[in-house]
This record gives sequence, structure tokens and C-alpha cells, in this order.
Amino acid sequence: MKTYSPRRLSFYIGAVLAIISIVFLVIIQALSVPVYSYFILAIIYFGIIYFLMINILKIYIDDKIEPLYKIIRDIPAKEKKKIQTAKKDNIIANVHVEVEKWAKDQIDEIARLKHLERYRKEFVGNVSHELKTPIFNIQGYILTLLEGGIDDSNINKLYLKRTEKSIDRMISIVEDLESINKLESGEMKLKIETFDLVKLVDEVFEMEMLMANERKISLQFKRPDKAVKIRADKKRILEILTNLVANGIKYNKRKGHVNISFYDLPDNVMVEVADNGIGIEKEHLSRIFERFYRVDKSRSREQGGTGLGLSIVKHIIEAHEQTINVKSVVDEGTTFTFTLEKAK
Repeated sequence: MKTYSPRRLSFYIGAVLAIISIVFLVIIQALSVPVYSYFILAIIYFGIIYFLMINILKIYIDDKIEPLYKIIRDIPAKEKKKIQTAKKDNIIANVHVEVEKWAKDQIDEIARLKHLERYRKEFVGNVSHELKTPIFNIQGYILTLLEGGIDDSNINKLYLKRTEKSIDRMISIVEDLESINKLESGEMKLKIETFDLVKLVDEVFEMEMLMANERKISLQFKRPDKAVKIRADKKRILEILTNLVANGIKYNKRKGHVNISFYDLPDNVMVEVADNGIGIEKEHLSRIFERFYRVDKSRSREQGGTGLGLSIVKHIIEAHEQTINVKSVVDEGTTFTFTLEKAK
């Protein structure tokens, strides 16, 4: 279809209207029709102009806007229904709104992709950094042994133990990454069962009691009067509670406490794990569930761990279709709350 500029199109429309007007004037003068016939001729004139304009608008406006709708709405070439619906709703009036919405969606998508790219770069950098430390340690220990340390009984066993410790750290990082990937992809299937959450807390406190005693941290549990039955993957919930309690111990003050409480909700049980430790600054709270994110990198590595614990916790909770939240005040403590489904 040939495309005309607005100026040329206006010229042609004006010329056609002028010709039609002259033809009607000639007809009126030649036939000497009575006055009342003017109304009939006016109606005919209006009909011709209306028909002409509607087709011009269709050819030169609607047909030009249709491709925009196909792009904006991502409509396949063979699909016509959405375009026809848009026409019925006045395609010309809606195109401004549609284009603005499309532009906003594109801006949001670009922002999301930039965020993902930044996250990817940070993640790759963090993985490299976390693995580099144990690798360099292992390299240093082995070189020392190869250069004669293997013959020194005071060095060889010590360095082999340190090498083993660095290897264990690498294995922990890889296993945690594998767990997150399986949770994200849905490969890791939850083994849902009914169990008593009170007994599970007792198990966690028993496992963490040694570390708590070493750091003079008291473990407190507001024990309910009866069993609290929930439906979840027992092994994964144990992992969540162990991680949160261990963090409460590691990042606490001497003679501090870690407290676990339950709150009964209509369909769920809300679990609260609170400590009165060093707390987390507000600007870090939104990122603490990210992989390898550490509030205080040097101190966090001194405390051990892979930096993936809280990320795994969040993924496990989301796999159970539940939520987890955190609130914290510097030098006052941190509180994690999450929900679990009650057993019927």
C-alpha cells in the first residue's frame, strides 16, 4: 500500500470534498429542486462524506496502528481476535494508553535484566572469592609438605589436618549451592510428613548446646503445654532451625540468649527465633537472604559457614509455600519469623 505524507493526504481529501461539493451545487442549480429537497441532498452529502472519511481513517490510520498492536501485545501474525477487539474498543483512543503501558513494561524489564546482570556478576565474584581462600590454603599446605615439611612430624600431620579442613569447606560450599539449585529448579522434592515441632526444637537445642555453652549463650524455649503438630519436610525444617539458632549463637554478645517461640494462627504455626545479639543494620536487611551476602565479611568468615545458610532457609520456606521475615536493631538483636502449615 502506497503511503502519503500528511500534507499530500490532506490535499487529496480537500480536493475530493471540493469536487463533491461542486457536483452537488451544480445538481441543485440544474434541477431547481424545491427547498425541502435540500435536506434530502444534505443527508446524501453527509452519507458520502461519512463513508469517505471512515474508509480514509481505516486505510491510513487503523491499518497503520494494527502493526503497533501486534508488536506491543506480542500477537502472532495469524491471530486477529485481539486486534478486532481493540478496534471495537476504539483503537485510536486506546493506542496512547497501550503504548505508554508497553513502554513502562519495557523499562521495567530492562531494570529487571540489569538487576539480574548485577546479581550474576556479584554471585560469580562471591563464588570465586569463597572458593579461592580454601584453594590457596590447600596449595600453600601442599607446597610446604613437598618442600620438606612431609618429613617433619611436627608439621606434616598439622598441615594435612588443615588441608582436610579447607577441603571440607569447599565441599560444604558446593553442597549448599547444589541444594539451592535443586530447590529453585524443583528437583529437590519435599518429603512432607506430620511431626511434633516441640520435639524438633529440643533436638536442635541438644545439637547446638556445646557451642552455646562455649560462648556463654543461653538457649530458651517457650514450651507449649501440648504437642505442636505440623505438616512439612522434617529434615528441612531441622536445617532451618539449626541454621537460625547457630547464627543467633555466633553473632551474639557474651551471656546473651537465643529464644524460640510459637504462635498459633488459624491454618499455620508461626515460629519466632530471636536473639539479643549484635543486630543487623537496616540497609542490609533486604539482602541477607542473598547467596554469599555477608553483613560483616571479615567477621562472618571468622565465624565459619559458607554464606549460603540464610539463602537455603528462604528457599526451603518458599518450597513449603510459606513466608519468612526478619527484623533487627543494631546492638539489640535480630528476630526471624516464619510460618508452617498445621497438621489437620
